Amino acid sequence: MQIEVRFMAVPAHQDSELQHSFGPGEVTFDYLPLESTTAPNLPVNVQPENRLPVFDLASTGPLELPPALTTNVAPAPAQRQVPRSSAQVKARGAGEIWLEGDVILCACPDCRAPMSIRIWLLIADCWKCGTSIELDEQQEREVQRLLEQRKQEPAAPVAQVPVAPAPVVPPAKVEKKSVAPIPPPPAPVSPLAATAEMPDAGGVDVMMQMGPLLPARPPRPTTSPARREEMRDEAVPRQRFKGAVTAEAPAAAAVAPAEQARPKQKRRRVLQKQTSIIKSLFKDTPAWLVSMLIHMVLLTLLGIFSLPIEDEEGPWILLSTSARIERKPGEDVVKIEPQQEEAKFDLPIPVTADINDAQQRQVLIAANQDARDLRLDESQALPLANVEDVKRRINESSGNSGLVAARDPRLRVEVVQQEGGTTLTEAAVARGLRWLAEHQNSDGSWSLRGFKHAADCNCDGDGGFGGKAPGTALAMLPFLGAGQTHQVGKYKNTVSKGLRWMLTHQGENGDLRDGANGTEGMYTHGQGTIVLCEAFAMTGDEQLRIPAQRAVDFILKAQYNDGGWRYSPTTRSERGDTSVVGWQLMALQSARAANLTVPDQSLGMASLFFDGVQSRDGERYAYMRGQTATPVMTAEALLCRMYLGWNKENPALENGVKWLVENHPPSRSEANIYYWYYATQTMHHYGGEEWEQWNLKMRDILVESQESSGHRAGSWNPRGDHASAGGRIYMTALSVCSLEVYYRHLPIFRQIKLD
Repeated sequence: MQIEVRFMAVPAHQDSELQHSFGPGEVTFDYLPLESTTAPNLPVNVQPENRLPVFDLASTGPLELPPALTTNVAPAPAQRQVPRSSAQVKARGAGEIWLEGDVILCACPDCRAPMSIRIWLLIADCWKCGTSIELDEQQEREVQRLLEQRKQEPAAPVAQVPVAPAPVVPPAKVEKKSVAPIPPPPAPVSPLAATAEMPDAGGVDVMMQMGPLLPARPPRPTTSPARREEMRDEAVPRQRFKGAVTAEAPAAAAVAPAEQARPKQKRRRVLQKQTSIIKSLFKDTPAWLVSMLIHMVLLTLLGIFSLPIEDEEGPWILLSTSARIERKPGEDVVKIEPQQEEAKFDLPIPVTADINDAQQRQVLIAANQDARDLRLDESQALPLANVEDVKRRINESSGNSGLVAARDPRLRVEVVQQEGGTTLTEAAVARGLRWLAEHQNSDGSWSLRGFKHAADCNCDGDGGFGGKAPGTALAMLPFLGAGQTHQVGKYKNTVSKGLRWMLTHQGENGDLRDGANGTEGMYTHGQGTIVLCEAFAMTGDEQLRIPAQRAVDFILKAQYNDGGWRYSPTTRSERGDTSVVGWQLMALQSARAANLTVPDQSLGMASLFFDGVQSRDGERYAYMRGQTATPVMTAEALLCRMYLGWNKENPALENGVKWLVENHPPSRSEANIYYWYYATQTMHHYGGEEWEQWNLKMRDILVESQESSGHRAGSWNPRGDHASAGGRIYMTALSVCSLEVYYRHLPIFRQIKLD
């Protein structure tokens, strides 16, 4: 079935006829030129030109058609198509793309139906025949031009064309959504068309509204009713038309007043404007920027919302743990439970130390780590005697036998535990040796004065004696006391370089003073002899036997007639002093421990010397004969008396030790490292309660007074009697030796029992 409605329009210089036909599933509009305004060939029911109905092209409401025009039947498409000239095409409007409201339209190249262009994709789909087209660059520029022109020109109000009211037959007013019956056309209705159902026009697209007249199209081939039904189902949504045509009745159009359609039109314009803004935003935004924003949003969401991950099965290692306790409002104290299992110390810790205190705990952990530097691994192949043989020698030692056996680093933990040392004392020894090693001269020597230039440091505390022999002899003593030799130990290279320097600068007669012929001369030689004898006793290196024996012989020849020694080895008629005698006698005892030759006569003469400087039946001793006894000389003389044969039950020894402990214990206000060095050895050999009292005070003072920061860390500031003469090297060497007392020499009056 096909319905044709013709309108006459009056352009400026040409008459035309608007042909409007309705068919099953299709709507067409065409201009047909008119030869004259009289329209002699028009049907009688067509309105003359002065009675042309007027309607709003921008209206979104249903088209109001005059009743008189709804009964005309348009001829078949093939019959009503007339050839068009190029002039006629031009009269219809130039170009294939135009702007209607906020919609860009173009004509379908196949059926010439209006198509809305999707600007974002630059494609258009025909609602009628299903054809899809893609705009080329020229057409895209035309679209941009139309949009720019639309932005620059304000929207003009819709002009109403005045018409004569009399010829116009207004349609009957009906209620909203009501359908007015259309008189049946005179032509018979096809059975197929009678049963066809027009799509619902509930949602007319913008391109289906009455707008600018479309350009002319070529004659459209006639399609069969079955094909038109198929095309309608595939291409035309059912919501494009208002009203429907059923088999029982002809097609009925829902006519609504224009006043009721205006709110819908306004809402549609607002929606179109908002859509246009969004489309413009997406069109003007680069694709890479949109992609980046989308990915950023996705990554942000992934970071906020995480999926639970199941624990993987398999072996795992706990690298570290941490515990945090949150303080709640109102709490004044946070109690931290001690983690005893994490703090394991090989050596004892001081009784006064609080393992639960965080600061003290860190100090103890660091000290335990430093103390391990001086130990040796028993599993390593070392040039040392079997450790079980060493233990047996210590358990069976008596007198001078095995005097230095306890220095074996493999036994350090057991010996320190039994003799009263702690983790802090052993750490102080390790730090002191580290400082001394850092300040060794490049040739293997040490200098009491000017040592800071050796290691390019800023340490102060220069000594008063020049030369290298005094500093080298003093600095080598604590290394050997800790079991470090030129064969084993962390500082074996340091010891090896020191021994090489001493042997190189030893005289033919065994003299180790190397030009130090002043008051420091015999001190230097006695200390150097101790170094050579102990190195030989600890290693058995035969290269050291002869140099050590020559040094011992030099001491024997330098002994005075009164049995003592003093500054010069050539004036035998002079009297000796207790201070120099103590160093020479200790050197002779070290020689006897190394099985070197030491005549008993020389030791006997030394006993006579002490008889001459003693007082109170041997309880106290003076520096020289006829002088007043002092605690310093008493401590040194009592140590020598024990090496010369006094036993622990000697009343003079007992009273002298008690006098030192009770009246002259270690004091921070009266620092005297020379006194502490000798008194500590005396108390260790004597043992008992006196040793325990002395040890507790001595070790705490030395540990606390050691430098702990800067380049001086590990050393001791020179303070006290005679400290300025020896300087920082002297002070550090004797302090380390005092803290090595637990294993430096085996105690004379008792045995250390090792499992």
